Amino acid sequence: MPNFRKLILYYLGVLLIAALVFFIWIFATEYKPAAEETVLIEMQNGSTVPGKVLNPGDTLTVFSQNTGYAGLGEEADFFMDGGSSVQPKVEHSVKNLTGLSEFLNRLNADVYFLQEVDTDSKRSYGINQAQTYWNSLSENNPDRSYSSAFALNFSCNYVPYPMPPIGKVHSGLQTISGLNMDNAKRVSLPCPFQWPVSACNLKRCLLVSYVPLENTDKQLVLMNLHLEAYDDGEGKAAQTKALMDLLTREYEKGNYVIAGGDFNQIFPGTLETYPINSPDLWTPGVLEEDMLPEGWQFAYDSVTPTCRLLNQPYDPDSEDTQFYILDGFILSPNCTVRSVTTVNSDFRFTDHNGVKLEVTLEK
Repeated sequence: MPNFRKLILYYLGVLLIAALVFFIWIFATEYKPAAEETVLIEMQNGSTVPGKVLNPGDTLTVFSQNTGYAGLGEEADFFMDGGSSVQPKVEHSVKNLTGLSEFLNRLNADVYFLQEVDTDSKRSYGINQAQTYWNSLSENNPDRSYSSAFALNFSCNYVPYPMPPIGKVHSGLQTISGLNMDNAKRVSLPCPFQWPVSACNLKRCLLVSYVPLENTDKQLVLMNLHLEAYDDGEGKAAQTKALMDLLTREYEKGNYVIAGGDFNQIFPGTLETYPINSPDLWTPGVLEEDMLPEGWQFAYDSVTPTCRLLNQPYDPDSEDTQFYILDGFILSPNCTVRSVTTVNSDFRFTDHNGVKLEVTLEK
């Protein structure tokens, strides 16, 4: 019996030491971005086609798409939304990535805001999805010169939950532009989580890109975003305030400002169209119309849903299928919306439908 007790104590000690080493490793390798960081703008090698030049008075198109790391297509559910899945099957991941790439090619947008883009993650089988989307757009549109900017918002060498664990994740925001992006930066947003949870969680940010305008010292400021999802609401509120502060500062400089992406908040007036039918599952925040300064505006399609809840595989006829309108844009007063449309892909390749904006920069 004493030897048995020693053996139990020995194994408990080994487990304790292993856990301690793991936490030290997680702490030592934790992704700790600065408040602001310069982001590299990459050009395709050998590209000789100039980017599109903009002037005040011109019209451009911006498309925003949460890609769901090509793992959240029609066949998917997800453990954080009331489902059970952690990682997609490899054949589903390949199908979704191929489908998303082909879908983006057909849009012919000037700017693409992409969210949940993996560069080296276990859940997406180590594929650099950012490179895949960029290469696909460049190869299939040889008359356009697309540049790419990427900012991490989820970087962890090992996410230890749930079971089986998520594992390694390196993922973020990507802006692909046919315009002449001059520079870009990653701007950190407030994080609502405390250590140790924060060490293995997302570090949300804005990917801010600047496009110089001809014959003026003004710039077009493009802000790609993906705000907090699984918090108690305070994180989304703090991040939305930080977003608005930066938007107004850029506009006060005389710039044109377009912010777009996945707000993880319901756009004004759309809760009546798609009411919450499962309040015990994940519930987004709500954007209020009066939160914007005078002259600013939301741009979104109030008819077609942009997101579905991942409590089950996609079934449009099921009463348990929950829809939301969470994706869209905020525009400064010197931008005029010509059209804004949710491009309905019926959630085949991701749990979000993308939104296409046509906007004019007023003189």
